[in-house]
Amino acid sequence: MKPTPFSVRRSLCLSLASLCIASPTLAEGPGKDEAVKMIEKAVAMHKASGKDKTLAAVNQKDGPFHKGELYVFAYDTSGAIVAHPVNAKLLGKNLLEVPDTDGKFYRKTIQELAATKGSGWVDYKYKNPVTGRNEAKTTYIQKVGDVIYACGVYL
Repeated sequence: MKPTPFSVRRSLCLSLASLCIASPTLAEGPGKDEAVKMIEKAVAMHKASGKDKTLAAVNQKDGPFHKGELYVFAYDTSGAIVAHPVNAKLLGKNLLEVPDTDGKFYRKTIQELAATKGSGWVDYKYKNPVTGRNEAKTTYIQKVGDVIYACGVYL
């Protein structure tokens, strides 16, 4: 029996739908679990090898803490950026008083969360280095000594 144009389209649509369901990474970027794993990896390195070696690794553009739009960055407890693999111009800058595009002072929220709970999630908007657009982002942070490691995912 010769397939009809409808049956060919239906088969193609079903195949594409099953591909997207089976492989969510084709439809979306990295998830929150991957951000937490990156932070756990940075924290483990910090505890095993020290702050300086870890921050140097975090600063590497194509290093172990940078996978496309998923990357670790770090602040000191005063709010200064001490590691950022995507934008080295931010290093040493304290941007606590600089809000996101919605006026949220998310860096202050990160600093307060680190001081009070030690870890958790913060939501804000930030420029996605892959798309070049300001997008909603949630970032997991964890404080180790005087460093706050952060890794976010775009929503």
